[in-house]
Amino acid sequence: MHSPVTIESVRLRQVNLPPKVVRTDAIQSFVTQETILLTLRCSDGVEGTGYAYTIGTGGSSVLALLHDHLAPRLIGRNPLHIEAIWKDLFFHTHATAVGAITSLALACVDTALWDWRARHFVLPLWQLLGGAQVSVPVYTTEGGWLHLSAGELVEQTLAAQAQGFKGAKIKVGRPHVSEDVARLSAVRQAVGPAFEIMTDANQGFDRPQVLRRAAAFEGLDLAWLEEPLPAEDVSGHRQLRAQTSIPVAVGESMYHLSQFREYLEQGACSIVQPDVARIGGITPWIKVAHLAEGFDVPVCPHFLMELHVSLCAAVPNAAWVEYIPQLDDITTSRIKVEGGRAHAPDTPGLGIEWDWGVIASRQIADIRIAKP
Repeated sequence: MHSPVTIESVRLRQVNLPPKVVRTDAIQSFVTQETILLTLRCSDGVEGTGYAYTIGTGGSSVLALLHDHLAPRLIGRNPLHIEAIWKDLFFHTHATAVGAITSLALACVDTALWDWRARHFVLPLWQLLGGAQVSVPVYTTEGGWLHLSAGELVEQTLAAQAQGFKGAKIKVGRPHVSEDVARLSAVRQAVGPAFEIMTDANQGFDRPQVLRRAAAFEGLDLAWLEEPLPAEDVSGHRQLRAQTSIPVAVGESMYHLSQFREYLEQGACSIVQPDVARIGGITPWIKVAHLAEGFDVPVCPHFLMELHVSLCAAVPNAAWVEYIPQLDDITTSRIKVEGGRAHAPDTPGLGIEWDWGVIASRQIADIRIAKP
């Protein structure tokens, strides 16, 4: 009888990546992508690497939580026991859950475990998780930022349309509703009726303002209005959804399965947008997707296209992948987009090929944890 596989060592790295373009929205700027990488090596000789990110603050806190509390608990564990490990680590940090720092740290561990599992069984992640579809429509968010003029938005969106994208996201939340309407109207007129326009308020409105804006946006045939209110305001989203024909999308600022359950039970959203890093990894992400499927609600995840393309391909109700490159500087692989669709990778694991030489030259932290 073979001995079970065990985790022998864990390596933590942090690499800070500047965004390729200026990224602004209604409440913040995307300053730098603090990328936390976790690589575990197992007794079968196979490694798995997972990651999470911030947009400018908190990266060192995620790293410290992993180093001080989570990574040491992995040594000697069977990496096949992903559910048991996730639950153990979640309750070990229960005083800090549910929250962004804890969820991001859990995601580093969980995505590494799933990468190892897929590599161990020599399968692409999306096939290991279900293999529902080989490709998913893709829209772009690398443009549409709030500081851009209407003319710049039109130019960028037309370029995206010419490149084969099926949709583009436009940030909303300018000081007056008329500015948002003018920007969206200019884009709609330029791209025509068959191109999807997604909008994102980044939680920037209050209840009276969002009702006014949504009413003003009617007639522009928007694909959705994303994060119109603070994520904690479930009843406000329910009220909005009852008063507008525009689909309401939420999820990037939610950190646990139960938060999505509450939205779905109350009919407070039309689309869910779980972020695999912010919800704590692949294990809870898949649960959210299947929960949403039970409510006949599509999944359109936030960011992390390099990983989300595989998760979207794994489930039947994923409707869109969000195109916004994040890892180009530290990877040799690229997401494959053809005919306006993102195709799932066919290599074992997450489908992300890390450029370890570049990572070594740019990392600001490198920590190793192994058996005593």
